[in-house]
Amino acid sequence: MKWHDLTGDTCPLARAMGVVGDRWTLLILRECFLGVRRFDGFQKRLGVTRHLLAERLKRLEAMGVLERRPYQERPLRHEYRLTASGKEFAPVLLAMQDWAQHNLPSQEPAPFTFVTRDTGAQVDPVLIDKTTGQELNHKTVLMVLSEAAPDETIQAPASDPAPDTGTEH
Repeated sequence: MKWHDLTGDTCPLARAMGVVGDRWTLLILRECFLGVRRFDGFQKRLGVTRHLLAERLKRLEAMGVLERRPYQERPLRHEYRLTASGKEFAPVLLAMQDWAQHNLPSQEPAPFTFVTRDTGAQVDPVLIDKTTGQELNHKTVLMVLSEAAPDETIQAPASDPAPDTGTEH
């Protein structure tokens, strides 16, 4: 099964993976948030092949995450801008960076960080429920099948171990 085949799945995590589920796509989005907009800029910073980069940019455009805008008429050249949908991906990158900083430490300093727009202070992210203000983590939240989904809708491959549903870690 190809990644893009997941975009029609009933599971929202699978659908998200169908759009951003490979390393190049995530790195392209990282570069967008760092201000890169042009094809050559992406290629120079990422070292990805032109073919692969073009394919990923077209996919992100088709999925409504990026939009292509002309910046030069002769020859016609385009830049890529985050759409509203693309901008809403920022908290995902923030959470991924935070997770990696805690679980995959590096001897080198991170090449970028997240800061608040108003003060420039570095952020220390935490996910909260917007209704209750409760912090959301493995101790406060369980993932459960919805009543609308029969037990057979989500099945791990036979070789995967059973998921750990305990809350002690």
